[in-house]
Amino acid sequence: MTVVDDSLSNRRSRGLDRAFEILDFFRSHRKPARPNEIAALLGAPRSSVYELINLLLKHGVLEYSGSEGQVFLGRKLHFLGSAYAEHFDLMRECEKSLVRITQETRETAQLCMLDGNKYTVALMKEGIRPFRISSNVGEAMPIPWTASGRLLLGHLSDGEILNLIPKEDFKLPNGDWLDTQAFLQEAREARTAGYFTCGSIVDSFTQCFAAPVYQGEKVCIATLCLVAPREDGQRNQKEYLDCLVSTASDLTQRLRAT
Repeated sequence: MTVVDDSLSNRRSRGLDRAFEILDFFRSHRKPARPNEIAALLGAPRSSVYELINLLLKHGVLEYSGSEGQVFLGRKLHFLGSAYAEHFDLMRECEKSLVRITQETRETAQLCMLDGNKYTVALMKEGIRPFRISSNVGEAMPIPWTASGRLLLGHLSDGEILNLIPKEDFKLPNGDWLDTQAFLQEAREARTAGYFTCGSIVDSFTQCFAAPVYQGEKVCIATLCLVAPREDGQRNQKEYLDCLVSTASDLTQRLRAT
C-alpha cells in the first residue's frame, strides 16, 4: 500500500500556484522587477518567492534583466507559446480571418478570449487607416468592460456568470457601477442576436463590435472583434457587422472541419 504525504502534496500545490502568480505578476506589470518587490506586491514570503524565482530562472521561464538583479519573462515562454499556437486550431486559423476583416473594413481586428475570470486580446491586426486603434495583446481586463464579454459568457447561467466575475469588476473606469441585471440581459440578447456592439466603456472615442466563434453548437470559445472610431463605427455599423458576423461564422466552420 502506498502512503500519500498530504502535507507534501499541499506544499507542492501551493508552490505551483505561487509560481503562476509570479508569471501573472509580470504579465500585468509588463516590466522587470526584483524578487523582493515581487514578494511585497504579492504579499508572499520572500523566502518562497526567491526559491521559486531561482527555479524558474534555472528552466529559462524567467531571465535576468538589467544590472540590479531584476528578472523578467524568459524566452522559454516564447517557445512554449509557439508550440501552443501551432497545435491550437483557433490560433492557426484566425490569422486569415483578421486579415479579411481589416482588408474589408480598414479597421483594427482582434481575436478575444477569456483567461480565467478576465478578458484578453489574444491576437490583433491593426487597421490600415492613417488613424489606428490598438490594444495591448495579452493584457487582462474586466469582462463587463468589453463587448466580447457579453458573448463569451453566453453558455453560462446567470448564477454562473455572477459567480465567475469578481464583484469589483462591475465598477467602470469612471467610478460608476454597471448594473449586474443589465449586464446579464445584454449577454442573453447578444447570444440571441449573434453579435454585440457598443461604445467603448474604457474610452469615449471608439465603437466596439464582437461576433462569436463557437466550439460545437453552444460554447463561444472566442470572439472576433472590430474596433473603430465611434463616428465611423456608427455610420458603417451594418457593413461592419455583416463582415464581422460572416467572418466569425466562416472561422467556426473551418474549426469544425479541422
